[in-house]
Amino acid sequence: MKNLLKNRIVVGLVCIIVALAICFGLTPMFNDALTSTVEIVRVNAEIKEGDQITAKMVTSVEVGGYNLPSNVVYRTEDVVGKYANTDLYKGDYILASKLSDTPQLKNEYLTGLDGTNRAMSITIKSFAAGLSGKLERGDIVSLIASDVGDLRETLIPAELQYVEIIATTLSDGTDSDMQEEEDDAGLASTITVLVTPEQARLLAELEQEGSIHAALVYRGNRENAGKFLEEQARVLEELYAEEPEETEGEEGSEGENPADGESAEGESNEKGTSEDGEKKPTEAEAEKAGQLEETGSDKADDAGNQE
Repeated sequence: MKNLLKNRIVVGLVCIIVALAICFGLTPMFNDALTSTVEIVRVNAEIKEGDQITAKMVTSVEVGGYNLPSNVVYRTEDVVGKYANTDLYKGDYILASKLSDTPQLKNEYLTGLDGTNRAMSITIKSFAAGLSGKLERGDIVSLIASDVGDLRETLIPAELQYVEIIATTLSDGTDSDMQEEEDDAGLASTITVLVTPEQARLLAELEQEGSIHAALVYRGNRENAGKFLEEQARVLEELYAEEPEETEGEEGSEGENPADGESAEGESNEKGTSEDGEKKPTEAEAEKAGQLEETGSDKADDAGNQE
């Protein structure tokens, strides 16, 4: 075997056979894959998120089959009548993940409320208060209150360090992405945030007493955003866990008052104080008063005899 491998003729023949296999076997197969075509569905007109797709919006085209996404839609009938999960533009391939069998609900973000948290809107009273129109859904912000009360204080409550924005809304009630750069796009008048009942109460008070500014803390993936929200939940738990303890302490002090009252009443009784607040005479005072009365009566009798 070693002698055959050392033989140049044998080695040359092996190389020729391998080259022929590549040229006439693998290469044609690769070329066929590159040149093979399939029909897929492509967008023919702009489709907005939530729109129902009609036959006029899409068309079937023949394209190269190599390196196509695995979930691309090949048949028009699999698209017509469904709803777009995202904006689709002319020339886009339609993927199954971008389609839905049911229409999207209006204000879909509100359907996730389960009674634990609240959705609450706060007014953006100035251009700067809303981060110059750059806030958008999913942002984590800190809410700062200015001009609060008669002293016009600025407060940064610990309860509002990390709050999630779930919607930004125009003055006409239409939700908008405040980062869209369109000529006719307006600035949001309110932002809707996801808060606990305690945060909601505090926000309502601060908005009535002053102005609220939103400071952007984080914008990114949901996993990192969740870390900020978890930290805020921990702070809220620490802040409001102290209230029951204080309440119990107050109840305990109130419970001691009746005993104190009883002891005070006992002391007052010992001192001879009646229920109506009048001082009762002691035994010595009563005896002395009796003697005075007897003396007075004797003197009256003497005076009568002299007369």
